[in-house]
Formats: sequence, C-alpha cells, structure tokens
Amino acid sequence: MTTQFAVVGRRVFQQYWRSPGYIFCKAELCIVSALFIGFSFFKGENTKQGLQNQMFGVFVVLIVLMQLIFQTLPSFVTQRTLFEARERQSKTYAWQAFLLSNICVELAWHMFLSIFTFLCWYYPLGCYRNAEVTNTVHERSTLIFLLIWVTFAWASTFGHMLIAGLDAVEVASSISTFLVFICYCFCGILVSPNSMPKFWIFVYRANPFTYFASGFLSTSLARAPMHCAGNEFLTFAASQNQTCSQYMQGYLDANGGTLLNPDAVGINETCRYCPYSETDQFLSSLGAYYSQRWMDFGLLWVYVAFNTAMAIFLYWLLRVPKKKKT
Repeated sequence: MTTQFAVVGRRVFQQYWRSPGYIFCKAELCIVSALFIGFSFFKGENTKQGLQNQMFGVFVVLIVLMQLIFQTLPSFVTQRTLFEARERQSKTYAWQAFLLSNICVELAWHMFLSIFTFLCWYYPLGCYRNAEVTNTVHERSTLIFLLIWVTFAWASTFGHMLIAGLDAVEVASSISTFLVFICYCFCGILVSPNSMPKFWIFVYRANPFTYFASGFLSTSLARAPMHCAGNEFLTFAASQNQTCSQYMQGYLDANGGTLLNPDAVGINETCRYCPYSETDQFLSSLGAYYSQRWMDFGLLWVYVAFNTAMAIFLYWLLRVPKKKKT
C-alpha cells in the first residue's frame, strides 16, 4: 500500500502541475480576494465600528472557503471517472491509494495557498498592532497563520467528503451551499450566541466556522485598549450638583467603560460615556475568549480528521463494488 500511495501520489501531483489553469484559478481566488478584503478594512482602529469592520473582514474571508470547495468538486470527479473506468477495472492499484492520494495532493495545494492568503489579508487589516501592546506579535501572528492553514485544510477535506460518494457535481454543490450557509449564519458573527434561539445553540457549537471566527478574533483583537469614535459616545446629563464621575461610579464599577469628561457637573454639562475600554469587552459579547484560542485551533483539526474519515467511508459505502455472498 505504501508503494501504491507513493506512485499514485506522484502521478496526481504531475496531473495538477500539468493543469495550470486549475492552480491559477485557486491562486487568483486566494490572493486577489485576500488583498481586496484586507485593503477594504485597511488598518482599522479599535473603535466600536473599527472592531466590527475587522470582524466583518473575518466573516467575508470565510466566503472564499465556499469557492475553494466548489473548485474541488469537478476536479475530483474527473479523476474518479478515469480511475473507475480504467485503473479499477484492471486492478492496477487499490481504491484507498487513489482516494488518499487525491485528498493529500489537494490538501497540499490548499495549505500552500493559505500562506499567500495570510500575508495578503492579515497585515493589511493591521491586526498585528494589537499584539504589540502585550509583546506577543510573533505568537499571535503564528497562530493566525495556523488558523488560516487548518481552515483551508478543512475546506479541502470537506469538499472531498461531499463528493466522495455522489455521482453528480451539482448535487454535491447544492448540499455544500446549504451546509456552508448554515455555518455562516450560526458562527457567532451575524448573531451573538446570547441572542440565538436555544434550538440553534447546537448548530453554533457544532459549527467549524465558530472556532475559526472565535480563534481569529480572540488572537488578533484581544488584550488591547479600545476607544470610542466621536459619534459612538453615549451622552446624558448627570444629577444636579454631581459630577459625571460621581453619577456613574456604581455603573462603571459593575460594567466598565470610560468617561470622556468625568469632571462635568450637573445638568448644565453633558456627560460622554464609552461602553468599552478594552477589546475583551467587545469580544466577550461574541463568545470569543483569548484563553480558548489554542483550543479553537485544536478543534478545527478534529473537523479535518472527521471529513477525511467520512470521505473514505462514504466512498467505500457508495462507490466500491461489494463481494456478493455465495
């Protein structure tokens, strides 16, 4: 089996290398999309709107994964058709060698392209500036790259899992669209976990996008100071003969935040209050915690392993001829 895997894997690599249009399409999708998203939210500030923009930048890049899945499906069907019509009939090599070789080669290309996505997306967003506050630039940048790397691996194996046992690309594409759409809706970005109906909490916890979004947001934005833009302050008047600081002291102790003018007095002056003083307050509302960042990374590898195992099982169940009982 090791000999079959080595020989077939080398041949699949040659087939990909001799199909440059397929690789160029993947590279263009990853690099151009990452540059467009990164510079659309170029070095966002740590205001409420700025953090929402960076969060949206994470959400938009997840859409690239759907396109990577769509690109994987027809390529695998072409390889499978040739194998089942030619090599399997002549028993040149085992179906396990065919399937694992295609999964590994596609996985290798996805992981390679994730490097360019990281460079073209992470640095234009300017998320590395938050790590400078705690002197953890290298650690955080490394983890962000690993999160992108494993998410691209998930997209590759997820596509193979869907198409492994199905005949038509259209059916697999339809199933993929539905499942990925569910993942988008319940990953904690569009709707916070606290606002979800209880029925959908299971989908939130079983969703791989939840752990990518949580891991990326907590790693790139946590442990950094936050401030409000001029139009994001809450304005109100304090009680008569009280300063804004005296009037808000109990609320500040319980909920945090900052006052722009704590010495303003009475109803003649307006107090200006910002609900956030650090990014962790904003992230906690999304269910993203800095202490769980490595756990999120580890859980994503569980999904990659599950997709691979299911691809093998579904191909054996639906495509491999079974011996008839005598």
